[in-house]
Amino acid sequence: MPARSIGTATISFGLVSVPVHVYSSSESASAVSFNMLHKKCGTRLKQQYICPKDTEIVPTEERAKGYEFAKDQYVVFSPEELKALEEKATNTIDIAEFVPLTTVDRVYLEKVYYLGPDKGGDRAYRLLSQALGDTGRAALGQYAARGQQHLVLLRPMNGVLVMEQLHYKDELRSPTEVPLGEGEVKPAELALAKQLIEQAASDEFHPERYRDQVRERVLEAISRKVEGQEITSEPAQDGGGKIIDLMEALKQSLSRGKAEGGERRAG
Repeated sequence: MPARSIGTATISFGLVSVPVHVYSSSESASAVSFNMLHKKCGTRLKQQYICPKDTEIVPTEERAKGYEFAKDQYVVFSPEELKALEEKATNTIDIAEFVPLTTVDRVYLEKVYYLGPDKGGDRAYRLLSQALGDTGRAALGQYAARGQQHLVLLRPMNGVLVMEQLHYKDELRSPTEVPLGEGEVKPAELALAKQLIEQAASDEFHPERYRDQVRERVLEAISRKVEGQEITSEPAQDGGGKIIDLMEALKQSLSRGKAEGGERRAG
């Protein structure tokens, strides 16, 4: 089944314009969600806004949006004022510069979309994709949509242009905020850790090897519930003895990896 376009846009760089379709890169329905029900009758509950001061339910027409500029102090905006503040959707992906793809840290990544050529844009689309691939660069620009202005990066993948929505610099926390504590890396431990990495190393990324086992287990439990069966918990697996010594942990990990590798080869 072909992908369904969720919107259209125009890539603009220099005097070149490339009309494109925007596609979601993932299946949003993959997550399993539950609804809140009234335990007594099984009816789905409705969410309501309650004023803690007046202890009453506040209807839609009496609600307003406000920004907390100080503790418990708000500046209120009307719907018209909020509308005026929104970024006007131009449907144009304005390319500002071309940067080496390897220089964009993955920590900036927020969302991913696929782009496909729209009517009349096939040749220009293929040209941009191939030029980016040959130069090893990515197109960096901004895209206004749904009242917001997004920082985006365009890169080629197997002939398809991928649009990555990035975080702005001021949205990210600095890694220096993470407490690292004290600890000395010993040469012997480092050597064993490198051996452990090489033992489980792969030269390619194979995402098909991994499945969301939690989601599968939840869906299976839901099916059993629908069929009227009881859900029983599986016994907790023994994680093995607790290993305090780092060197011993590395040695046991290497031994286990070699044993598992031998079993796979024998099978």
